[in-house]
Amino acid sequence: MLQRIQTIWTLLAVLAAVFLFITGQDIVISDAIPVLNIGCIILVITGALSIFSFKNRKRQILLNTISIIINALLIGVLAYWLLNLSGGIHFPEKGIEPIFPLIAVICLLIANIYIRKDERLVKSVDRLR
Repeated sequence: MLQRIQTIWTLLAVLAAVFLFITGQDIVISDAIPVLNIGCIILVITGALSIFSFKNRKRQILLNTISIIINALLIGVLAYWLLNLSGGIHFPEKGIEPIFPLIAVICLLIANIYIRKDERLVKSVDRLR
C-alpha cells in the first residue's frame, strides 16, 4: 500500500536527499572521495527500498534507521565543512545544505512512528482472530 502516510514522509526524506545532491555540487570535503554525493546516492537507494518494502514493516524501520544514521553523519560532515570555510558562518552566503539532512531526519522519525503504529494495529487485529 503505497498510499500510506509513512510513505509520504519517507518520500519527503528522499526528496531532501535529492535536493542535497543537487545543491551540494560545489561542496568539496575530500579531494579524493566525493563523500556528499555517495551519501546522497545511498540515501536515495535506501529510501526507495524502504518505500517499496511496504509489506515488511520491520525492514522499513531498519532502512529508515540506517537512513537516519547516514543523515546524522552528513550533518556532521556539513558542519565540519561550514566551520572550515573562511569568513565564519553566514548561512545566506554559504548555502542551506545542512538543512536538508535535518529535514530528512525529522521526516524519517515521523515515518517510523507511523510504521510502528501500523505494526501495533496489525498485531492487535491478529490477536482478535
